[in-house]
Amino acid sequence: MTALAATSPAMMRDQLAHALDGCARGDRSSLRQLYDTLAPQMIGVALRLLRRRDLAEEVVQDTFLRIWEKAATFDPARGEPATWMFAILRHRALNVLRGESRMELVDDFEPMQLVTEDADAEHIVIALSESGALRRCLERLEPLRRNAIVLAYARGLSHGELAGRLGIPLGTAKSWIRRGLLSLRQCLA
Repeated sequence: MTALAATSPAMMRDQLAHALDGCARGDRSSLRQLYDTLAPQMIGVALRLLRRRDLAEEVVQDTFLRIWEKAATFDPARGEPATWMFAILRHRALNVLRGESRMELVDDFEPMQLVTEDADAEHIVIALSESGALRRCLERLEPLRRNAIVLAYARGLSHGELAGRLGIPLGTAKSWIRRGLLSLRQCLA
């Protein structure tokens, strides 16, 4: 698949709107077209906002996931497709900046009386009923992602605290929680 190629702003707008419509219909090739066209610019914008390549790449990944999920809500009568997508990017980047500042305040977790994240999360999962649906669904998740979800919901850790505790970027912590919850919801349905 190739990136969208347009000779005029109007053609580019129409092609982006068409690709968003394709995303709303579940066409993965449309998302790929959007990614090929906009990802380089988005990484540049995210780098200017975040000043860290790893965070910028995480934000761009999260942005395209959000575009895929919310494409049906785009209304061409209310604005340009590129403006809508870059607004999502900006919102995601600002959330990371807010979370990063919270994470810097929490760098020592021992005063919270938490045992290691593996043991703590595993003890909580083990405490669930062996025949329970939640335990069965949690056990299907990858261990690191399961631990992140259990620590977030059983111990009340924020995304920033999870990122610091697990030594992962904030965007990764958020993605693990979001995707893990989606998997749990599907499993429990």
